[in-house]
Amino acid sequence: MIHSDLVSTGIDGFDKSIDMLRLGDSIVCQVGTISDYKKFLTPFVNRAIEDGRNIVYFKFANKKPLFDDPSDDTIDSINNESISTDLTKIKIFQLDPNIGFNYFTLKISEIIKSEVKNTFYIFDNLTCLQRMWHSDSMIINFFSVICSYLHDLNAVSCFAIMRKAHSYVLPSKAREIAKVIFDIYTIDGKYYIHPLKVSDRVSPTMFLPIHIDGTKVTQITSSDDTVELFSHINWRSSKRLSYWRRTINSARSALKKDEKTQEDIKKLLIYCLIGIEPKIFDMCMKYFSLKDLLKISSRLIGTGNIGGKSVGMLVATQILNSSDDAKDYFKPILENHDSFFIGTDIYYSYIVENGLWDLRTKQKTDEGYFKYAPELKKELENGKFPEDIEDQFMQILEYFGQSPIIVRSSSLLEDNFGNAFAGKYESVFCVNQGTPKERLNEFINAVKVVYASTMSPDAINYRKTRGLDKKDEQMAILVQRVSGDYHGQYFFPHLAGVGNSSNLYVYDENVNMDDGMIRLVFGLGTRAVDRIIGDYVRIVTLDDPMRLPIMNSNDEQKYSQHSVDVLNLATNRHMNVNIDDVINEKLKTDINLFGSKDYNTQIRLKELGLDPNSAPYILNFKRLLKYSAFPEAMKKALHIISTEYNYPVDIEFTANFKEDGSFKINIVQCRPLQTRGLGKSIEIPKLLNKKDCLFSSKGNFMGGNIRLPIDCIVYVSADEYLDLTEVDKYKIARQIGILNTLLKGKNTMLMGPGRWGTSTPSLGVPVHFTELNNMSVMCEIAYSDRDVVPELSYGSHFFQDLVETGIFYVALFDNKENVVFNEDALKERENIASRFSKSINTDVIKVYDTKGLEIYSDIKEQIVMCK
Repeated sequence: MIHSDLVSTGIDGFDKSIDMLRLGDSIVCQVGTISDYKKFLTPFVNRAIEDGRNIVYFKFANKKPLFDDPSDDTIDSINNESISTDLTKIKIFQLDPNIGFNYFTLKISEIIKSEVKNTFYIFDNLTCLQRMWHSDSMIINFFSVICSYLHDLNAVSCFAIMRKAHSYVLPSKAREIAKVIFDIYTIDGKYYIHPLKVSDRVSPTMFLPIHIDGTKVTQITSSDDTVELFSHINWRSSKRLSYWRRTINSARSALKKDEKTQEDIKKLLIYCLIGIEPKIFDMCMKYFSLKDLLKISSRLIGTGNIGGKSVGMLVATQILNSSDDAKDYFKPILENHDSFFIGTDIYYSYIVENGLWDLRTKQKTDEGYFKYAPELKKELENGKFPEDIEDQFMQILEYFGQSPIIVRSSSLLEDNFGNAFAGKYESVFCVNQGTPKERLNEFINAVKVVYASTMSPDAINYRKTRGLDKKDEQMAILVQRVSGDYHGQYFFPHLAGVGNSSNLYVYDENVNMDDGMIRLVFGLGTRAVDRIIGDYVRIVTLDDPMRLPIMNSNDEQKYSQHSVDVLNLATNRHMNVNIDDVINEKLKTDINLFGSKDYNTQIRLKELGLDPNSAPYILNFKRLLKYSAFPEAMKKALHIISTEYNYPVDIEFTANFKEDGSFKINIVQCRPLQTRGLGKSIEIPKLLNKKDCLFSSKGNFMGGNIRLPIDCIVYVSADEYLDLTEVDKYKIARQIGILNTLLKGKNTMLMGPGRWGTSTPSLGVPVHFTELNNMSVMCEIAYSDRDVVPELSYGSHFFQDLVETGIFYVALFDNKENVVFNEDALKERENIASRFSKSINTDVIKVYDTKGLEIYSDIKEQIVMCK
C-alpha cells in the first residue's frame, strides 16, 4: 500500500510532465464526450487499485455508468469497456439527483464523511445534472460544497464537465475551486490531454498539450504542431449558453412549431418554474400558454422554481382572466400584475457562497434542528450577494422607479395543498424612497430578512410539527408592486383583505357557507391577516353582505377599524395611522363608500351644543356593501377559483376605486384553504335541564360536525388571571405551553378568558400557537364585565393555524341568548394540574379529568354542546 502524498495518473510519462498528482487534488476534466473521460479514468483507477487505494464511485441514477458490470446485460455501455473489471475493489453508490439538490448533496457528503481519509472519489459527468436541476448555478453549488468536504479529508477526486454544455460561469468557478484542470480531446483518433491548471507545482512545459498513445507520451512543444492541433478545436464556436438559457431559446423557437412541440416544451417550463405537484401542474397546463410561461421566465432572477406564493397568485389571476365563465366579467376589473421572481437557486447559492452550508447541514440534523437555527438566522441576515445578482436587483428597482414594492416569501412548500405556512415567513414592504443606492440597500436587506425567516421559531416549529423538517424547503421570493395610490404623504389601497370560498365559521343559522366570506379592511392588508388588538376588521358574509357579525351588533363604533396601515413616503416606513388622519387626504373616490360619521355621537354632540362634525368616523363599509358591485365580484371570484381548484381557497386581495365608483381588484395571493370538511350529521342530545351540560351555544363555533370525547380540560380562571401583573400573565402562557406538551395524545379542551394567542395579555392569554397546537378544542369565553371578548380573527394567520391543525373552535358569549355555561360546576371538580408539573400556578390554571364528557356540534342546526 502506498502512503506517499504523491498520486499517479496511471500514465508514467504524464506523471513526469505534471510532476504527479497530490493527495487533496480535485480534478476537473473538460471533455467533448464521456468516452474521453473514461480514457483518463481507466489507467488512473487501475493504478489506484494496484496501490491499494480506497476508491468510491458515485453513479447518478439513470445515466450510463463509468464502471460497467459485465454480468448486467441491461447496460448500454458507451464503449463496451469498463474502467476496471475488478469491481470488488471499488465502492459504488447509485444516487438519484431527482431527490433535489439539498438531499442529494447531503447524502453524498454523509458518505464522504463516513469514509477514511485519502480516499479516491470518482464522480459521474456533472453535466448530466442539468437535466434534473435545470441550472448551472446548482451544479456550481454542488461542486463547491463537495470539494470543501474533500479538501478537508485530503481526498483525490475526479469530475467531468462537457466542454460546450455550460455558460462560461461554471468553468470559471471550477477553475477557481479545482486544484487540477485538464482539457481532454480525441482528434482523428488521437488522444490528447491539455493541462490548464495544476496547483502548487510548475515547470516550463507543464501546460503544453500531451499526446497519449497507450504508455507512450509525447509533449507537443513545437509551434507548428501546436497550431496544427488547435486548428481542430473550434472552442469559440458556441455562445456557451447555460442550460436554462438554451431551454428558453428552445421555447421561443417552439412558438413557431407544431402544437405537440409546444406542449412538450411547456411541460418542461412548468416543471422548471413551478414544480410537479399534480393539481397545480394540471391547472398550469390548462391555463398557461407557452407565451405566458415565457413572460414569467423573462421576469425571473436566477433560475429555479418561483415558489408556492408566486404560483398561487399567477394561477388565480390567470383563471379569472381566461376561463370561459370569468374572462368577460373580470378582465375589465382585474388589476394587471408586473411582478418579478427571485428563483430558488439564488437562495442556495447565497447559502453556499457565504460559507453557510456546513451550518445549515448541522441545523438539518435532529440534534441540531433547534440548536443551530438562531445562529443560522443571524448569518443569513448578514450575508452578501454577488455583484451580478445585485446588478439584477438594481434593474428591478429601476423598472419600478419609486413605486412602493413588497418583497414576499414564496418557498417551495408554501401555499401548497396541505401546508399554507400562513404568516410563518416574512414579507417586507420597501417604500422605495431615497437615492438609488439607499433603495438598493433597503431591497437587499428585505431579501435577507425573508431568507432569515426560514429559521424563525414559528417557521421551524411549524415544519417540525407537520413533519416537514426533512423536506427540501427552498426559498424563492415574489417581488410585487404594492397595489394602491398616493394619498398625500401616504400610499395605500382603498381596500384590502382576505377571502375564503367556504365560510367555516358560521355565527348565524341563515349564513350560506358555500357563498364564502371576506375579511375587509381600509388600507394595506396587513391589518387583515394579523390579530390586531383593540381594532376590528369587517367580516362580510357574501350571501348577505349587509349581515352584521355578532361582534358588531351592540356597539358599531367600538367594534370597527380605528387605524389604517399605510406606507409613509415622508418617513420611508410602513406604519399605522388613525383613520381620521387618512380620510382628510385626497382619496380620489367617494369616502362615503367606506364609512360615515358616527350618527349617534353626532346627535349627542348636537344636544350638548357641540360641533357634530367632531364625531368620529366609522369604517362600516355600508354603502360599499349595499350599493356597489364589489361584494358580488368577490363572491364570483372565490366561486370560480375554488371550482377550478376543486377545493376551497383562501385569497388575499386589494381593491382601488375611482371617482365614478368603478374599481379594480388585484388578487395578490391564493392558496388552498385547509379544511377537514363538515363530517356527517351529528345527533345532539336533548337537554331536560340547562344544568345537564357544561355549555351549549347557538352558532359561534368552527370545525364541522363532530362528536368528540374530552379526556381533560385545561381551564384558565378569569378573575385570578386578569388580576395578575403583565409579567405573570406571560408566565401563565408559558405554563400552558408546558401542559400542551405533556397532554399530547389526549383529547384536551383549552378554555380561558378572551382571546387565545393575543399579544395583549389584558385581552386574553398570550400563548404562541405552538403552545396550544396539541389541543383538540379551543374555547374562548367572554366576560363582558371585565371587557374580555373572544375573536376568532377569521381569515387571519392564527385562523389558518387552527384550521390546518384541526382544532375545533368555540366562542361562548355571556349575556347572549341561547348560550349556557355552567362554569361553577366545572370549578367544583378536582384540579389535578400539579400532577403534571410542579411549576404550574394552580390558582390560575386548572386541569380537570373529564372522562365521559363529550362535545357535539351540528352545522345545519348551528348547535354546539358539551355534555
